[in-house]
Amino acid sequence: MKRNLKAVTIRDVASKAGVSVTTVSRVLNNKDDISEDTVKKVLAVAQDLGYAPSLAARGMRSFRTNVIGLILPNVAFYYCQEILRGVSQAIVGLDIDLIIYTSGVVDKENIAQRERSHVALLNGGITDGAIMVAPIATQFTTHAPLVIIDPNNETPDHPSVTATNREGALAAIHYLTSLGHRRIGHISGNIEQVISNQRLQGYRDGLMASGIPVNDEWIAFGDYTAETAMECARNLLSLPDRPTAIFAANDLSAMGVYQAAEELGLQIPGDLSVIGFDNLHDAAYLTPPLTTIDQTLEMMGIMATEMLVKLARGEALPINPAKEGNLYTVPTQLVIRDSCTSVP
Repeated sequence: MKRNLKAVTIRDVASKAGVSVTTVSRVLNNKDDISEDTVKKVLAVAQDLGYAPSLAARGMRSFRTNVIGLILPNVAFYYCQEILRGVSQAIVGLDIDLIIYTSGVVDKENIAQRERSHVALLNGGITDGAIMVAPIATQFTTHAPLVIIDPNNETPDHPSVTATNREGALAAIHYLTSLGHRRIGHISGNIEQVISNQRLQGYRDGLMASGIPVNDEWIAFGDYTAETAMECARNLLSLPDRPTAIFAANDLSAMGVYQAAEELGLQIPGDLSVIGFDNLHDAAYLTPPLTTIDQTLEMMGIMATEMLVKLARGEALPINPAKEGNLYTVPTQLVIRDSCTSVP
């Protein structure tokens, strides 16, 4: 069958239903002055023809689309999936639709500009507002509300949600030093992002608080991927005086450490203790289950969505309990499992 490339319009629906364009419009906008028979007929015709109203046009007519956008660096990342889980949970019962936008594999040279373009695209009439997740860009121009999860500046211009990254890293290092570890390696995240530097700072501060000199040889710069973390871990574990423990900047990097340790014939935690950061669902099912820092990514998604919906409706946000301006923080918590043990 030949595919019909012509978009179905509201006039097509009106013509087939035998009613006016105004009547179709009122039915689709849930007006209550249309008879039940007419409503059923119009909706049946619209479904039969495959008609879908333009979001941009709907926004111009009503100034609201009841659609929000979610801009992710990569929908395949476990981190993004946890946030998406929270966003999906938050929109249940709110009569709000969600558009997810991601460019997948991105040219790293132009990633900040692409992020700004994505915000301009979604917030240009298609959505009532958008959530941007873990951007590299530090500034955005938009006339619609924008909420950022893990912003790339410590005093963001837009309402933002992030975890207590430095404090979480401090807790990880304190736990390892309490087990007797003094040679503790760190695999960082993308060093272009504020959250990576906050976790690195927590690592450094944790060592100094325990009277342990910071050895730059024990710091490897990763990018939050398991593949890069594997290479970082191989280098750390090949040092003459190798670390007895590694704190990875996220759980995916910790998984890379697991793989490198297996390659080298090292047992976790007998030969090497490992701590991650995120508390992804899969972390509890590794062998052994991963000790990690929980930053409640799902809750961050819920918070960001609730904030965006309030802003889109013209409502004020609740007073920030942390008194940090636009930055709303979620406390981190150490989750102890089986991937760490005392130094032999």
